Amino acid sequence: MKPQAISVKELLLTKGVKMPNPGSVQMGDDIDPDRISGDGVIFYSGCKIFGNSTLILQGAELGYEGPVTVENCFIGPKVKLKGGFFKKSVFLQGVQTGSGSHIREGTILEEEAIAAHTVGLKQTILFPYVTLGSLINFCDCLMSGGTSRENHSEVGSSYIHFNYTPNQDKATPSLIGDVPQGVMLNQPPIFLGGQGGLVGPCRLAFGTTIAAGSICRKDEIRTGRFIFEGQKTGGNIPHIHGLYRSVKRITINNIIYIANLIALLRWYVNVRVLFVAEGFPDLLLHGLIDILKMNIRERIKRLGHFCFKLPDSAELYQQVSKKKSNPLVDRKYELFEKWPEIEAVLNQFCDRDGDPERQDNCLKKIQLGIKRRDKDYLTVIKELNPEDAANGTQWLQGIVDEITDAVLRIIPSFE
Repeated sequence: MKPQAISVKELLLTKGVKMPNPGSVQMGDDIDPDRISGDGVIFYSGCKIFGNSTLILQGAELGYEGPVTVENCFIGPKVKLKGGFFKKSVFLQGVQTGSGSHIREGTILEEEAIAAHTVGLKQTILFPYVTLGSLINFCDCLMSGGTSRENHSEVGSSYIHFNYTPNQDKATPSLIGDVPQGVMLNQPPIFLGGQGGLVGPCRLAFGTTIAAGSICRKDEIRTGRFIFEGQKTGGNIPHIHGLYRSVKRITINNIIYIANLIALLRWYVNVRVLFVAEGFPDLLLHGLIDILKMNIRERIKRLGHFCFKLPDSAELYQQVSKKKSNPLVDRKYELFEKWPEIEAVLNQFCDRDGDPERQDNCLKKIQLGIKRRDKDYLTVIKELNPEDAANGTQWLQGIVDEITDAVLRIIPSFE
């Protein structure tokens, strides 16, 4: 009689994965057992795990508060996904999410980021320590700020990032903090008060506080500001579907957002690679890079969709304004016609490293920190002295500025 093949679940149990109720755990046939650690990993009742890219490292726990579905995720050490749905996302060491999570493609939660129960994320990047309360929808944004678990950026419960417009586009990513300063883990935290919202695309500086119950609709790039809504009278005015009025702001905010993602890609490729070790293996680094590239492609695609709508918007505006010529109309046609060139520039910059001298200096200082502290990413970065951190920020900000300037040269009326 032919021996019966051993199932993936049986192989994992043999490796040491703990399953208190193995019969309730479903493992896809495409799971690679070599990509799942047997050291301290626990799958509680109701777990469903699929995808040949799925990576689960030591000490990870899935499903403590409720059933968990994981599909092609990269799960780092000591991560706790307590309940919900998780797809094509990355969770670095110490991340925790509560029950009812709905975390979809393109999400990256860096070390010790936390989300409480019933949080929805997609194409979202949270830097270390960022904390989300409960009942939150926070798709299509990047948030940084804070220096430790005690001094972290936070989003209050029942918050929403408005990422879909009445004109049916998603050129709405919001940059809360930034990449060049945020990666240094030395900036003041940002606080978005509960039962409030942020209308994308928006940019907020470090140290910003938005009062509970407030909807923020405008950029605030000055540091340390307190934003609150006053008692305003309502309004009721005509709405023309498909008519865009703030094309310049939407475009520039999208370009700056994409440029920040590209700067973060250089950080992952050139800096994070130095920290590859048992707790941060090559497989996790590659997953991190792949998911970030997915974010970049998504943002470029969404901006392109916005640009393709501009000729129709220009015609509508001419009908409404009844003017033969108007700078806003000219700007819409210019952006539409120049989009292929802009798209090519954005894609080309994904492979550029920025100023080589500043990059080399940054890498040397980080390597010295690794010699002192081993490959403890958070400790090494936080112990950079202010001058060295500033040099690293200038390297990454140079990439952001170079990309932004290159695009604005293509569309000079936007400068």
